[in-house]
Amino acid sequence: MTSGEKYQENVNGKEDMDNYSEGSRRSTVDSVFIPFKTKKTFNQRLTESKNIKSRFPNKIPIIVERYSKEKNLPLLDKTKYLVPQELTLSQFVLILRNRMEIKSEQTIYLLINNKSMVTMSSTVSQIYEVDKDPDGFLYMTYASQEMFGV
Repeated sequence: MTSGEKYQENVNGKEDMDNYSEGSRRSTVDSVFIPFKTKKTFNQRLTESKNIKSRFPNKIPIIVERYSKEKNLPLLDKTKYLVPQELTLSQFVLILRNRMEIKSEQTIYLLINNKSMVTMSSTVSQIYEVDKDPDGFLYMTYASQEMFGV
């Protein structure tokens, strides 16, 4: 299966928000986590985001990583997400919660670009326009506790 075919898989008839690049899945038992920005050079990330945006102009490329000091929430099985522009942050958090299979009483905090928290009713498109990285990706960090002073 090619990377492009992965987009087309979906039980709901919509494009899948699964990985859009080979090698973006990781084992939940990884003992050493390497951030996406460390794995690839700026130019590699920029090229990848431009390719994604040209192939899927109505989608937002998002990188979601666990806060480095997080101990309570599991690692997600992937870091790359391709989501519809109109998806709200609260809807995206629900997707993340389902992927982590965590209890409803567990709280998830999201930090955008390691600097800000945003309103849950904001669309990913609104967040992307304000907070996208120069490499073209939107970066989110998740944790079970507030990460002020990171």
